[in-house]
Amino acid sequence: MAECQNVPPIVAGLIGATVLVVSVSVTVFVWTCCHQQAEKKHKPPPYKFIHMLKGISIYPETLSNKKKIIRIRRDKNGTVKETGRGNLLVDAAEIGLVGSENAPNGMNAAPCIDQLPIKVDYGDELSPDQSITPGGSKISSPSSPEEDVRLGTLTFSVDYNFPKKALVVTIQEAHGLPVMDEQTQSSDPYIKMTILPDKRHRVKTRVLRKTLDPVFDETFTFYGIPYSQLQDLVLHFLVLSFDRFSRDDVIGEVMVPLAGVDPSTGKVQLTREIIKRNIQKCISRGELQVSLSYQPVAQRMTVVVLKARHLPKMDITGLSGRNPYVKVNVYYGRKRIAKKKTHVKKCTLNPLFNESFIYDIPVDLLPDISIEFLVIDFDRTTKNEVVGRLILGAHSITAGGVEHWREVCENPQKQIAKWHSLSEY
Repeated sequence: MAECQNVPPIVAGLIGATVLVVSVSVTVFVWTCCHQQAEKKHKPPPYKFIHMLKGISIYPETLSNKKKIIRIRRDKNGTVKETGRGNLLVDAAEIGLVGSENAPNGMNAAPCIDQLPIKVDYGDELSPDQSITPGGSKISSPSSPEEDVRLGTLTFSVDYNFPKKALVVTIQEAHGLPVMDEQTQSSDPYIKMTILPDKRHRVKTRVLRKTLDPVFDETFTFYGIPYSQLQDLVLHFLVLSFDRFSRDDVIGEVMVPLAGVDPSTGKVQLTREIIKRNIQKCISRGELQVSLSYQPVAQRMTVVVLKARHLPKMDITGLSGRNPYVKVNVYYGRKRIAKKKTHVKKCTLNPLFNESFIYDIPVDLLPDISIEFLVIDFDRTTKNEVVGRLILGAHSITAGGVEHWREVCENPQKQIAKWHSLSEY
């Protein structure tokens, strides 16, 4: 007792103040945690979607991309019954769905690229994990006479769950798709779906092998979409055919404004004609000026990336610039044989590059050569974004690209420069 009486008043005051501060801090922390838990119970769930594939519902739950699978069985009366639960990784699920894509079909279709006498004299290399493959699309250019070719139909349904504020889209099947693989006289179709205009909700079906009449039967449920906003949304379906050796072929697209669809009374089933993808409808991606020259005697192609202009802004305020550079891919047939890139230009929407690359290309290989230009926005912290794309040569998909390549081939030793509108990648 004597020792306690000997404690100076200042020390005793400090001890008391410390105990008081700790007590108050613990009380505030406990109250904050309880308050946050209460808010979560009443707060609407953040955006997510449920993907149902033929009786299996996959629910995204965590940022680690784990999904919970609930197996569902229906009896004769249509009653839903759960038969089991489990967990699996997204990647494992996707591998199981499209694992057959690695079949060795068409391995002998292309010549051995390693033996091609093509090399690049100078330019910067880009790592293989950053490589972006070309379109190689079999869709004709806007000026071709094949605009009336039928691309088939797509059947899907639209529904709305009012209690959960969820838009439910079921991609059922497609019929009469065109042949995209000449060797098998078939296609490997799948569908990408986007909800416009925000493009936040991007999903895709699995790949179905060697069929022109695929039955997908896949349901995507999007949460957090108020019914009052449906009239402003547009469903965009992009029908593609998987290609193991190159960029997947674009078969066509279907645009469905929800302003003309009323799912308030129940599921609405629709069938729409698949139409050729209209590149002109895409948002302007800017323009790129390139110059090409071919010397038949030296069998050398000189490619000069001159400049770009009117690149799209990063946000609606227009306050953010871009750090663009151009990646140049050279293809023989549908196999990439060279990749180079320009230097990055900081904070500009109208970059001046003026960089050249030289390729040794034999004359007899020239008709099968394509050159792809990808304008890319460099970002140190996140993944680089492809701003726009241009293809010149055998796989050019625009009338301007075809004309530019023709002039280069018909006017040897002449440097021909042209502006080209960039398309969406």
